[in-house]
Amino acid sequence: MPTERISFKGHDGSQLAARLDLPDGPVLATALFAHCFTCSKDIPAARRISARLAAMGIAVLRFDFTGLGHSEGEFANTTFTSNVEDLVAAATYLAGRDMAPALLIGHSLGGAAVLRARARIAYVRAVVTIGAPADPSHVAHHFEAALPRIRAEGAAEVCLGGRPFRIGRQFVQDITESALQPAIADLRAALLVLHAPRDETVSIDNAAQIFVAAKHPKSFVTLDDADHLISRPRDAEYAAEVIAAWAGRYVDLTPPAPPPGAPEGIVRVTEADAEGFLQDVQAGPDHHALADEPLSYGGTDRGMSPYGFVSAGLGACTSMTIRMYARRKGWPLEGVSVDVCHDKVHAQDADTGASGKIDSFTRVIKLSGPLDTEQRQRLLEIADKCPVHRTLEANARIVTRLSSDV
Repeated sequence: MPTERISFKGHDGSQLAARLDLPDGPVLATALFAHCFTCSKDIPAARRISARLAAMGIAVLRFDFTGLGHSEGEFANTTFTSNVEDLVAAATYLAGRDMAPALLIGHSLGGAAVLRARARIAYVRAVVTIGAPADPSHVAHHFEAALPRIRAEGAAEVCLGGRPFRIGRQFVQDITESALQPAIADLRAALLVLHAPRDETVSIDNAAQIFVAAKHPKSFVTLDDADHLISRPRDAEYAAEVIAAWAGRYVDLTPPAPPPGAPEGIVRVTEADAEGFLQDVQAGPDHHALADEPLSYGGTDRGMSPYGFVSAGLGACTSMTIRMYARRKGWPLEGVSVDVCHDKVHAQDADTGASGKIDSFTRVIKLSGPLDTEQRQRLLEIADKCPVHRTLEANARIVTRLSSDV
């Protein structure tokens, strides 16, 4: 996944640090990601969700709000409103690159910010909130004990997530006065609410309030037992898959025409976990799968093995070929299932005349319906004419070259 390190001017002129995660192929749409309160663009959830969306053809800009992460400015001088203005500045930057965001994604307080920012970003078609509060003042519980000192002295240093932050009176006043309900009711964009029922930082009641306040089209998807920061990879991957599938109904993700000589398009396999073997397998914007290795081979077993995919191709092609033939003949075939097993066997055992070991695929085909013996036998013979079967039996030609992209 190509990533550009960029910067743009925020609400007060400070340079905001950002990363633009790009698809390996054409950009089908652009999303703008707003991180959680006092977090940064580089927290695991933001990185994983961004990477998965990029693998699906959606470019994602994630940036550090003013005074956070690698961005310039003083956090103590920021407010919820300034976060919204930073989001508008980010959208303006993207529009200047002909990548106007059609999708806004916000995590926690970032979710509240994208709900408010939508009215000022006209080209947005869909908004996603992840663990978002229904009221920005909800974040005050993080530093509740310091509120009297903040109000009395104008600012106070508090510890959040093990790090010191200086919270100003202006920030407290702003979140208190920033009611979200009118913005949600007048969102004028499709809304997806993602929230975990066991979120101990922002209770799921907030998701219910956001959902009830919004007009259709709107959707709610539970993140089950995920934590507030979506720290587990599988939860971030699930969130990204749901977002990509849902966004396709509201954002144009039509891929460009496939290259000559590849009528079915390109299947792109991208490493998803550099420490293991997990791979993103993407065929256009609509078809996504995971490839992996079993735990015993150092993988995480979150997807089929490469040979599992080969076996799946053989089984699917076999079933389709049988169905097409039976349909053409008008035979009473009610159902087909194909069990495929792959193994390495000694060539002499397979009676091929070759030496060493070869790949062996065993198919067990189940045909349902009132077929006679001749029909069943003929369909068994047709199974051997499936195109994938012929490809595996023939000597396929594989051409490999290095990409010119670095």
